[in-house]
Amino acid sequence: MGDRRETLVAVTEQLQEYDVITDAFLAKSFTDRLLIVDVTEGEQLPADALELIREHDFQAIDSLDTDDKRPRSAVGDVGGATRHHFVDMQTRGTHQSYVVS
Repeated sequence: MGDRRETLVAVTEQLQEYDVITDAFLAKSFTDRLLIVDVTEGEQLPADALELIREHDFQAIDSLDTDDKRPRSAVGDVGGATRHHFVDMQTRGTHQSYVVS
């Protein structure tokens, strides 16, 4: 898993070089690794950035939960940016959630 993480950290660093991308980082949900990409409000995620994301086996989060196969990733606005979520398909479902009671 270490090599994969190092590769994905390098991808986030590449994404941060785009002028319209204000932030890119890795996160974990209960079961999945996520790539979060913030794009300046009113701008589109650049096509070559999206290709880089797909090349590293990430899929737009909304396309996993719907019958509509359009690759939608935008989940909302944060500050002056639109936030996009992508799921790491290589490790999907392998993280364990913890419940604190």
